[in-house]
Amino acid sequence: MIRALGPTIAPLMGRLEKRIFGLNDEISRFEAELDQARAELDVHRHLADDAIRDAAVSDSPFDREDARETTADVARFERLVDHLLDKIGELTAKRDRLLDKLG
Repeated sequence: MIRALGPTIAPLMGRLEKRIFGLNDEISRFEAELDQARAELDVHRHLADDAIRDAAVSDSPFDREDARETTADVARFERLVDHLLDKIGELTAKRDRLLDKLG
């Protein structure tokens, strides 16, 4: 992907091309955020697994509360990942429509 446009190329670009480059940048930002969210989701899944196991073994109210909280964290990150995937899909579809217009 081309990120930086030289001073000789930018003035020659039309509005449509600039929008496409802008969408590419936005998609890249969301993809980086998605990578981060997936990594955090993996960590929270491991923490939740440990907390659920601890709650089952100890039968402590504190461990049960920890299990509930970590399970809620997993659900929150799953929703974030889903949201980011939806957003990337929307932006990609928009970029594809603009590319079709470009010919």
